[in-house]
Amino acid sequence: MIRYYSTRDPNKKPVHFEEALLKGLAPDGGLYVPDQIPRLDPDLWHQANSIAEVGVAVLGEWLKDEISLADLEPIIRDALNFPCPLIRLSDDLLVLELFHGPTLSFKDFGARTMARLMQYFLRKRGERRIILVATSGDTGSAVADGFAGQDNIEVVLLYPKGLVSEVQERQLITLRPGVRSFAVEGTFDDCQRMVKEAFVDPELAHLPLSSANSINIGRLLPQSLYYLWAARQYSSLSSNNAPQAINFCVPSGNLGNLMGGVLAALMGQPVRRFIAAHNANHFFPDFLQNRVEAYQFHPTIATLSNAMDVGSPSNFERLYHLLGRERLRAWVWATTVSDEATLARMQATYEGCGYLACPHTAVGLEAALRYREATGDPTPIVALSTAHPAKFPDAVREALGQEPPQEEALESLLGRPTRVQTIHPTLAALKAHLL
Repeated sequence: MIRYYSTRDPNKKPVHFEEALLKGLAPDGGLYVPDQIPRLDPDLWHQANSIAEVGVAVLGEWLKDEISLADLEPIIRDALNFPCPLIRLSDDLLVLELFHGPTLSFKDFGARTMARLMQYFLRKRGERRIILVATSGDTGSAVADGFAGQDNIEVVLLYPKGLVSEVQERQLITLRPGVRSFAVEGTFDDCQRMVKEAFVDPELAHLPLSSANSINIGRLLPQSLYYLWAARQYSSLSSNNAPQAINFCVPSGNLGNLMGGVLAALMGQPVRRFIAAHNANHFFPDFLQNRVEAYQFHPTIATLSNAMDVGSPSNFERLYHLLGRERLRAWVWATTVSDEATLARMQATYEGCGYLACPHTAVGLEAALRYREATGDPTPIVALSTAHPAKFPDAVREALGQEPPQEEALESLLGRPTRVQTIHPTLAALKAHLL
């Protein structure tokens, strides 16, 4: 039976998945981690025909003591009802497209699954929740879309004013039932700090607060699924259908996406190396390269790949707790990619193979090529493509001198009403609205 405990609890007091999901953050401010990670038979995903089938099989093992398979299957099939194809760019470099959900971002996987799991438990308990979410771009829109209109759930979004793309902001502030959006006069780190402070503030203790950021374990379990589905697709592309080792290149900010990959690997997917692709926000690469110690974070730096603009990544605490310093440094290779290199990689990828990458994906592709050059490792690399390029028209225009393709999901937002309030980057400002 899998239970969860706080990274900051020396006694490892266990709670059920239901409690970890609905609380989001542990009462001591720590992050919930599993007390065991099941080692699963790779046939669970290598025999699947869709990512929804992977989800039913794999999450069925994780959650079997709390949700019956009969209840879980419709939740997963409704949440993961869109494709995530594996695209070959060259013999040893592939792209896993994670942007075919309703908000055109990889965040749809975790947010939609998590919303439906929360709804399942809240209905059983006859309770409600207020979901507090800090977003650097894509998380908020995925949560707003995934949770909107769900019974017993209200969503409060915080995003850094002026530091998300125009398209991202439109997705964040479009009027949806049960969703309130706040533009914070600060950075993503300010938004994230405000959320964490709210969870431990005594004056807010009576409110049923929870989170849908990747600080919530309910976001991370679904994110492990597309790593397994990538492995399933890769085996079907190769002459050998047996499970094979893959390197995964992960555009990284708050490190939740990487944490999902680590969970997949610990479940049994062979991964030789993870490549953490960062923009100018360089704490994690610095840590892996022994230039700084753990938790020596720095202020956020604004970049073209704004969804990765995180100076103090929350999920570092989980990674560090589960893997430790030496294993983390041995398993994960990292680099930082400048805006200039990002634009150059967008251009080179489009001109070289006709593939149009968003700036976050371009950071990943650049990092993958640097890793290959630095190490000579011939293991195939799957780079995660985390967002649709249509969400970043300014970057596409700057890199390629042309407009990105239009997407119906974005065009439909233009005629819809919006609602947003601007607030100061303080807990007091947020409390005034919550209370």
